[in-house]
Amino acid sequence: MEQTAAAPAHTVSGDGGGRPRGAVVRDALGVGVAVGLSGFAFGVTAAGAGLTVAQACALSLLVFTGASQFALVGALAAGGNPLTAAAGAFFLGTRNAFYGLRLSQLLALPRAVRPLAAHWVIDETAAVSLAQPDRRTARLGFTVTGLTLYLLWNLTTLLGALGAEAIGDTDAWGLDAAGPAVFLALLAPMLRTATERAVAALALVLGLGFLPFLPAGVPVLVAALAAPAVLYVKGREAARRERRELESVHEEGRDR
Repeated sequence: MEQTAAAPAHTVSGDGGGRPRGAVVRDALGVGVAVGLSGFAFGVTAAGAGLTVAQACALSLLVFTGASQFALVGALAAGGNPLTAAAGAFFLGTRNAFYGLRLSQLLALPRAVRPLAAHWVIDETAAVSLAQPDRRTARLGFTVTGLTLYLLWNLTTLLGALGAEAIGDTDAWGLDAAGPAVFLALLAPMLRTATERAVAALALVLGLGFLPFLPAGVPVLVAALAAPAVLYVKGREAARRERRELESVHEEGRDR
């Protein structure tokens, strides 16, 4: 599940002066419904990868992080080792831990609720929560988005898996492309800056380039190196520009 929203400054300590509850609920429902329906594509993809209906539903119930689920069943469908496939899915899912660090401060939920809320810490709930101006509306956005998305994602996973099982060979219907298509559709709006587009392009090159030579699932891990590689290059360029600016200032000082 891949969506983002810019995070404005929050009135973390207070509960007043925020957006109307209706507007928050409307936005949260919009995100929950739009992304929740993608569970159908996951159910179809999982069935095409050889998972049973029960296995597909268990993944959505217990894992509940769409991109990682698609990565796992995609690697399995390509004949990858289950451990390698699980490793790729795990690394994709680690981003949720970073969301959790920020949301724990913003939402400040009671201790008894935190273990349950942690299961809903994903891209969409983080985006909706961080888009709110205060804690009250952030909690409301998180809850409505999480509940809507969890229910719809699991329901549509079940329907997709049952439908794929009923029609038989999903490849013959072209449904094996449903998962990657949805993944790309969710990813594309996130590529706003030149750096993000560079990371995506390099990841694509690495993933496709190593696909013929490495076991299924491993190219995904190699593609993850795109982000640090691009950031390293940009850091070197920034350092060179700063050094040239300093040298230019020193030369101007000597000329005077």
